[in-house]
Amino acid sequence: MKKILITGCNGQLGRAINKEYAGEDVEFINTDVMDSETSVALDITNLSEVLSMVEEQKPQVIMNCAAHTNVDACEKQWDSAYRINALGARNLSIAAEKVGAKLIHVSTDYVFTGDGESPYTEFDEVNPKSAYGKTKLEGERFVQQFARKYFIIRTAWLYGEGKNFVKTMLRLSESNQEVSVVCDQVGNPTSAAELAKLIHYLEPTENYGVFHGTCEGSCSWADFAEEIFRLTGKKTKVNRISSEEYAAMYPASARRPAYSVLDKYMLRLTGDFVMADWKTALAEYVESGLYKE
Repeated sequence: MKKILITGCNGQLGRAINKEYAGEDVEFINTDVMDSETSVALDITNLSEVLSMVEEQKPQVIMNCAAHTNVDACEKQWDSAYRINALGARNLSIAAEKVGAKLIHVSTDYVFTGDGESPYTEFDEVNPKSAYGKTKLEGERFVQQFARKYFIIRTAWLYGEGKNFVKTMLRLSESNQEVSVVCDQVGNPTSAAELAKLIHYLEPTENYGVFHGTCEGSCSWADFAEEIFRLTGKKTKVNRISSEEYAAMYPASARRPAYSVLDKYMLRLTGDFVMADWKTALAEYVESGLYKE
């Protein structure tokens, strides 16, 4: 039986991966920051703790879904962001090498500048502008430095079971006839279920390297909100505003990418896996009712 250790198992992607593999001959070692009914505690920032668990369990695969993802908080919590996003990835890489495990590490579109005009490929220059992006990039570099058998998968605008943009918009629609959403930030809304399928596709292979993993197609946050309301039958109006207007209304610490669409070039070059279109994936998410949980 294959053993797979997941960090951040109670997050959106961790839950989606558990569902994706359901029914297979796989033993999951589900870990998160704290003990719960569904996980055991693992502090990925503690190297000795990581080594102890990995050497005891000897998983064939480690999937790192843990991250400090609060973009604004990262600007004020550099030490915490580096520990989780960079050192956590380093520790898991060192441990993976100890037992010969494959490492699947999830990264982000924020590693790019975010001011491009065409989709970023895996071979484009990285140059993050936020604390979140910088710490996630250092995590990627540690993985490449310490692990040999790795998949780095960059994703964006993720939604699933947990706190996300879809649920925020629907919560706001309950008490507002109108919501203001930026229309000049463009990216790839991505279903955690679709990303889990990609991970399931790559995991058994030796097709190692850096991959982009987002749903097909792109849109602005305002477009995304309008599609959410259309699919759920909400009459809430979306007021399309600029990032500058939004920042004046809700001051934020971190710079958001204006354009961070990811091109899944490596998937096209090395395989035949195609992720669902973002509208199709969103419709499936709404039909599943997961946005209500």
